[in-house]
Amino acid sequence: MKNNTINKKEIDKFSKIASEWWDPHGKFKPLHKFNPVRIKYIKDNSIKHFKIKSLKQPLKKLKILDIGCGGGLLSEPMSRLGAEVTGIDASQENINIAKIHSLEKKLKIKYICSSPEKLNTKDKFDIILNMEIVEHVDDVNLFIKNCAKFLKKDGIMYIATLNKTLKSYIFAIIGAEYILRWLPIGTHDWQKFVKPKELIHYAEYNSMKVKKIDGVVFNPLSNTWNINDDKSVNYIALFKKN
Repeated sequence: MKNNTINKKEIDKFSKIASEWWDPHGKFKPLHKFNPVRIKYIKDNSIKHFKIKSLKQPLKKLKILDIGCGGGLLSEPMSRLGAEVTGIDASQENINIAKIHSLEKKLKIKYICSSPEKLNTKDKFDIILNMEIVEHVDDVNLFIKNCAKFLKKDGIMYIATLNKTLKSYIFAIIGAEYILRWLPIGTHDWQKFVKPKELIHYAEYNSMKVKKIDGVVFNPLSNTWNINDDKSVNYIALFKKN
């Protein structure tokens, strides 16, 4: 029986460019552009879900598990918002970069080289982040199952990924990788993209209920990403533990 969701080819691919995580003009430039809308979405919806009244470090006292944290692009802003953050990644190179950068910024973040199925902790988390990760794993259902076990009752999980449509193939692979060169060629495998209905099915199978799903769309005029109703390429889903 399979109990491992790590795709070694995917891990190796990101490990090779780990040194560029914090270069806003490097190979992770699209994620740097993407980050503001991700941070705002997580902050605003978490405030609403947990009925938080204080806007000064609004995520204070909340425990966050950032899965597939990479170099810490989301872990660090979550820490600045007051959360107690644990970031995990299957790439040791990514974790090394994340640790060094958080020390430089004097942020207290716990980084561990691990996948969800191998994570050795008794901690339960208020919020789990699975951002741009499910399209890089083997067996999405098993991956979500292994993530959900770390979620507190009434806790929430954010999953951001790519829809499996013709439009996503044209925009995310042909456009972003081959024409615009936003991403290294081979970053994404369209066969691994996940339709929203499939993601909802996996979540419900693992004791979670969808609260909302929104599209995330790039505006070339403002050079920014925005939340939108169009889920045909990028989308972000919010699930609650039953």
